[in-house]
Amino acid sequence: MSGFVSFVSSGPGDPELLTLKAVDRLGRADAVLFDDLSAGPILAHARAGADLVGVGKRAGRPSPRQDHVSRLLVDYARTGARVVRLKSGDSGLFGRLEEELVALRAAGIGYEIIPGVPSAMAAAAAAGIPLTRRETARRVQFVTGHDLTGALPEDMNMAALADPQATTVIFMGKRTFGELARRLTAAGLPPDTPAILAESVSTPAQKLVRGTLATMESLIAAEAADGPALILLGPLAPGA
Repeated sequence: MSGFVSFVSSGPGDPELLTLKAVDRLGRADAVLFDDLSAGPILAHARAGADLVGVGKRAGRPSPRQDHVSRLLVDYARTGARVVRLKSGDSGLFGRLEEELVALRAAGIGYEIIPGVPSAMAAAAAAGIPLTRRETARRVQFVTGHDLTGALPEDMNMAALADPQATTVIFMGKRTFGELARRLTAAGLPPDTPAILAESVSTPAQKLVRGTLATMESLIAAEAADGPALILLGPLAPGA
């Protein structure tokens, strides 16, 4: 007997940003394997009696191994359960979705992927700006600020990231931003390029810190809290 897995994207944290399909799958699940950032009020939509299993990963904290998470998905589904794998933001963005899909395919277990509001879009909305602007920001690029070791990835395309007509959104980049900023400056991105630190977006702990490429490292050190954060760089809209 084989169950079914729904990869449900929970959005940036505000339960009102869940899609109708996400709420439906949570309400019918026998088991919910959730990320840390998908906990709290979002889990109130889970069916009463469902198994709620925390499998989240946070930088610098003890976290379940990815192979253990994938095995849990397979084991629950093999009991015939309807399983929700609840991921923050959109599950296809820096969420280790692929490793879990590979495990399900190898086990012959069916699945679906339900998209959600990406945290980058929620951050721009919270700041009151668009991510694209006619004539000045014709391209948006999403990058991660650290590799598997927690360091800034060595193979980042600095020429692309230093494009002054692109909006760049850096995920998980608080700890490595200083080094990234130095590399971007060396690659030609102007030091006065606008920057926004968007932390705990759409939650009661939301915090927005505005600065520039040159000042953001010190602003992060002085003002950042412990919440999940994005850093936006580029020709951001006036008032940002």
